[in-house]
Amino acid sequence: MKTHNPSIKVKDHSVSGDSFELIYDASRELLYTHPKPSDTELSSYYPTTNYISHTNQRRSLFDFLYHAARHVSTRRKLRLLKPFQSKHAALLDVGAGTGYFLRAAKNNGWIVTGVEPNASARNLANIKAENSVFDTETLRQLQSKSFDVITLWHVLEHLPNLEDDIKLFHKLLKPNGRIVVAVPNFKSFDAFYFKEHWAAYDAPRHLWHFSQRSIPKLFSTVQMRLESTHPLPLDAYYVSLLSNKLKTGSHRVLGSFWIGLLSNLKAATSGEYSSLIYVLKNTN
Repeated sequence: MKTHNPSIKVKDHSVSGDSFELIYDASRELLYTHPKPSDTELSSYYPTTNYISHTNQRRSLFDFLYHAARHVSTRRKLRLLKPFQSKHAALLDVGAGTGYFLRAAKNNGWIVTGVEPNASARNLANIKAENSVFDTETLRQLQSKSFDVITLWHVLEHLPNLEDDIKLFHKLLKPNGRIVVAVPNFKSFDAFYFKEHWAAYDAPRHLWHFSQRSIPKLFSTVQMRLESTHPLPLDAYYVSLLSNKLKTGSHRVLGSFWIGLLSNLKAATSGEYSSLIYVLKNTN
């Protein structure tokens, strides 16, 4: 039996100022955003000009920090995927943003396809990835069992139809293929410290908030097994900077760095990093 209990009240600080609750679903060991905007309403909660993953802008210190961290993390992601790369290996990146990762993957020998719902980001991605990025409707037109790896870098938390989309991704995956998911972890120390001001809650753009137990539970429904888990330690610093801005009105750089460092130190023993990458293997 599913149990759903009120957990945290949060506010949309980016666009609307609307309030939401994060409800704990004990059966799946995750939080979900309530009320959930309809599919047509959801797009209105995304900033039209400055949502950072949808632009190439470098207008502020934090734009530069984001892009510098992305460069480091992209190299690490490609190393993580290397063992799954054979000749003519095909990769699908869901939520491709402006195509930075897809371009790097293509340059490293992957046959790449991307999906990105935001039209302006998609146009930028297609410049980088040679017109291999499509809108979300194209997902349902792709051939079954055609991808060796499907990646979702901080995308799963945005998907309104979570369980249906997981079934679709599994359908597109080759036997023994991998789905690689990066998501925030609401059981990290920085989430505990900042509480309702934790920037990675980002309601209502983030509809789901995952724990380490929820990811294998969700994917086990499509016969996928958790193969490995990997930390994203840089996220603790970046999220702490954003969280302090929400909580105090200032980024408080030194204090944010300390909370990020403390979060990573605690995670070194607990495993509860601010964000984690999950590698899931198709078992059928």
